[in-house]
Amino acid sequence: MVTTHLMTAEDLLAMPDDGFRYELVDGELVQMSPTGFLHLHTTGLLIALLGGHVRERGLGVVGGEGGFIFRRDPDKVYAPDVVFVSTHRLPPKEAWTSFLNIAPELAVEVLSPSDSASYINDKVMTYLDAGVRLVWVVDPRRHTVTVYQADRTARVLVDGDALEGADVLPKFRLPLVDLFA
Repeated sequence: MVTTHLMTAEDLLAMPDDGFRYELVDGELVQMSPTGFLHLHTTGLLIALLGGHVRERGLGVVGGEGGFIFRRDPDKVYAPDVVFVSTHRLPPKEAWTSFLNIAPELAVEVLSPSDSASYINDKVMTYLDAGVRLVWVVDPRRHTVTVYQADRTARVLVDGDALEGADVLPKFRLPLVDLFA
């Protein structure tokens, strides 16, 4: 009989840096492909614009690709492309050296050619199950953003629409034409 040892979030955090990025899906290690420049540009723009909005108002922290523990036993650790965590939900800074065991209020996935629809769907459902209040799935090639609310309703935004922060990021508004310029 062969047994498989499932990894934990702590195992993943303790791994030596081999130059690759990983996520943990149901205790199994998944290597992430490097992103292309379009992904990098879109993610960077969102981090800059969201970060400015959040910093200006003292709302919390915006960042990218940090690990969050979305489920335990077996562990699921994802690193959304962009996240927002409000000030009142942030753990003490001493806890910032490990994966956070809270759900961010906003999780953003920017699609890459290597992303399968089922993998992105699993991530979105995992985020919502864990308590993420707003999920944006950005498709920079098609110039669309699918917005998922906590109640699992989804709306596809296209050119002419604007991305809004709703009650998660009050007064944040980004016309898609500016995001995809």
